[in-house]
Amino acid sequence: MNDVEDLRSDQPPLSFENVPESSGELQKRIQIEEIISNSINQNISLEVLKKLAISSFGLVNDKLRRILWPCLAGVDASSLERVPTLNAFQNHHEYNQVVLDVNRSLKRFPPGIPYEQRIALQDQLTVLILRVIKKYPNLRYYQGYHDVAVTFLLVAGEEVAYAIMDKLSTTHFSECMQETMEATQKRLMFIWPVVKFENADLYEFLQASSVGTLFSLPWYLTWFGHSLNSYKTVVRLYDYFLASPIYTPIFLTAAILLHRSKEILKEDCDMAAVHCLLSRLPDDLPFEDLIKASTKLYAKYSLTLLENEVEILMHQERENRLMEEKMLLERRKKITRPVIKPRNFEIKRWLPNLLTSKSVVLTTAVSIVVGVCAYYYKNQYLAAGIS
Repeated sequence: MNDVEDLRSDQPPLSFENVPESSGELQKRIQIEEIISNSINQNISLEVLKKLAISSFGLVNDKLRRILWPCLAGVDASSLERVPTLNAFQNHHEYNQVVLDVNRSLKRFPPGIPYEQRIALQDQLTVLILRVIKKYPNLRYYQGYHDVAVTFLLVAGEEVAYAIMDKLSTTHFSECMQETMEATQKRLMFIWPVVKFENADLYEFLQASSVGTLFSLPWYLTWFGHSLNSYKTVVRLYDYFLASPIYTPIFLTAAILLHRSKEILKEDCDMAAVHCLLSRLPDDLPFEDLIKASTKLYAKYSLTLLENEVEILMHQERENRLMEEKMLLERRKKITRPVIKPRNFEIKRWLPNLLTSKSVVLTTAVSIVVGVCAYYYKNQYLAAGIS
């Protein structure tokens, strides 16, 4: 399992609020239902599906998502593999970790469901995850993967959910499932050029705070499923991400930062304070507007441009780090370097070492002997008439 930030500690409970359908949602639902009824075997153009999923209100409800999500993911719902039992995976090296995370994900299940149903869902989720990582030994399970899988499980059922996760694990999430998080961490840095080009003051502030990109890691790893407390918002974003290019979550993250710029710039320019502010998403974010902003940003900035900017930023960071290390080394040399003084003053350097208790006694004794000898020889000289 990859070494990532603990995604369990601050996970909000998922609210499965039953909100009445708005007039806009009603119109969108009728539009989608008509398209489905007029299609042959629910065979709808992928381009039409994408437009429906990205435009306002997305696919509206889970009944329609159950039909259209497999199409968006490129999954043939009529040809699905048989689901193995949980016992078939008990010897897998990731079994204990997956079970542990699934058992801690109770906040992501609908409240009030019967105990037997909840246990069944947990077992289904565990099997779903282990099937994928057993099929692809080169992919590594990461903490947060279960947040994505449970969303598809709740909407589409275990067979379709597995087929979707099978696809996404080799495309959208493959970078996150590498041996280390190095590629993911670099990908998150794509946020900065977008912010820099759109709002230079915000970019400079965030860089000066040294906040980094850790705040956005759970957003990227879980398609925001870990960090939001509204089930309706989570599945709406899944509509958007399923219908969009792989790195769209990066642009939605940038759109959120730009939307909150005034709030962020009022904060103290301190890493802890800014990280705390950014890592908790407000409940009232206008996600329909943010989706539109994200889509525009993706169209505006090519991945090649952003990658070049990230390389420049990483080079600057390396240069700064080398400069800091050089300055630190120079300071250490100044502290440890011996002070070289003229040879005439060497006696002063050694004098303190001579003035121990034993050396003082010895020096005193020698002085007395020298004094006695001098007195004796002086008297002898005087007696002999030598002045």
